[in-house]
Amino acid sequence: MLRGFATVNYFAADLDAATTWYTELLGVPPYYDQVPGYREFRIGDYQDELGLVDAAYGPAPTEKPAGQVIFWHVDDLDGSLERLLSLGATLNQPRIDYGDFSTASVIDPFGNVLGIMYNPHYAEILELVRPDQAGLDALKN
Repeated sequence: MLRGFATVNYFAADLDAATTWYTELLGVPPYYDQVPGYREFRIGDYQDELGLVDAAYGPAPTEKPAGQVIFWHVDDLDGSLERLLSLGATLNQPRIDYGDFSTASVIDPFGNVLGIMYNPHYAEILELVRPDQAGLDALKN
């Protein structure tokens, strides 16, 4: 039934500011900007979709960040956490080690929880699947 996530959406009251912030974080501009209130990036080894949505289209705000946390794999958890904080994110959950796995999360400047994780399983699957040999590199341009 569940085969993998298709798009992760983050909501922001100031879509232009969120687009600028995520462009800085990700190092690429959104590839899709065709619909008012929505921008989308393709990022990472599998060109995963990260959508930014005008908060007017989102769920009612809560007093604190809530909902599911998507953990994005990073090769350097501490360095990634430091970079997120330097760009204005605030710490939500400090580094926690679970044997070979490590996680942390921040709240972006727009109120979304952004999880990061060092996950050896991700690296193992990446080596087996080799997206660089599946032509996904060409999609990054």
